[in-house]
Amino acid sequence: MSFLQPLFLASLFDLLFGDPRWFPHPVRIIGKVALLAESFTRKLPVNLSIGGMLAVLIVLCSTGGACLALFFMLSYAPPPLFLLGAAFLLYTTLAARDLLTHAKQVVVALAVQDIEQARGRVGMLVGRDTDQLDTTGIVQACVESVAENMSDGIIAPLFWSIVAASFSDFFNGLLGFLGFLGNPIIWGVTAAMLYKAINTMDSMFGYTNERYLVFGSCAARLDDLVNFFPARITGLALVLAALICGYDMKTSFYILKRDRQQHSSPNAGWPEAAMAGALNIQLGGVSSYFGKRSEKPTLGDPLLPPEPHHITQATILVATASLLCLLLFSGCYFLVSFV
Repeated sequence: MSFLQPLFLASLFDLLFGDPRWFPHPVRIIGKVALLAESFTRKLPVNLSIGGMLAVLIVLCSTGGACLALFFMLSYAPPPLFLLGAAFLLYTTLAARDLLTHAKQVVVALAVQDIEQARGRVGMLVGRDTDQLDTTGIVQACVESVAENMSDGIIAPLFWSIVAASFSDFFNGLLGFLGFLGNPIIWGVTAAMLYKAINTMDSMFGYTNERYLVFGSCAARLDDLVNFFPARITGLALVLAALICGYDMKTSFYILKRDRQQHSSPNAGWPEAAMAGALNIQLGGVSSYFGKRSEKPTLGDPLLPPEPHHITQATILVATASLLCLLLFSGCYFLVSFV
């Protein structure tokens, strides 16, 4: 059974249904496990750095073990049920529809000039304080988040699932004695879920405040590592999407080269710079986090003032670039599977 089957099914499920809020979402379960791991490791007679590493290890082992246990049970099910189960698990790692829907809700609120609702909506996407943002600040925050979350919520899970599925023969050579583990679907889905575990821990522990500066350093660095390739693929995909959608591809590529390292994150600058250039707006600058003013370098040039329609354009670019990456990854897997 090809990994492309659950891959395309999962992508279709995400576009049709978005986040299954009625279901105990795996990411929320991972978050609860992470809190328990933090509580446990902080009580151990080790320093905060070691405690943070142990918490990361506990969450990753729990996530990976749970995935493999589910697949062990599914291995006894008929192939169609196995396929649906795998597609559903992979679908929960993707967030394309929810990302685009949240961005659209910000546009709708701004269209009726409901600034308070727009602040609340964009607050669901960003970590910064939004209660004092004006329309320009809301647009900038939303566009930045849409670009960055494309990498975290769409491209990275797809990328790591394809990488793991492509190397399933290697895993089979190591663990082939376990029988069912030779299936590329199992490794592809498990890799995507492990990525979500890392990303979730970064969102919980990756703060630079007193509580998490040391304890969360392992989670933050690991998140930087696993997002290295996806972020760069995302930035380049947005440049190509700008060409396809009729936006400013040349400026997108120029700003990507010039400003990609201006961001405090080693990865977020790639998609944000590409997006800023494609839309001819400037992102970054002054923000507020937990009541403290933060001066961030700017990305892009202020050729146009940020306006609500730029959010719509950003979602078009994200949708186009995501489809391009899905096709690219699928093509790569198809080629590797025949080597």
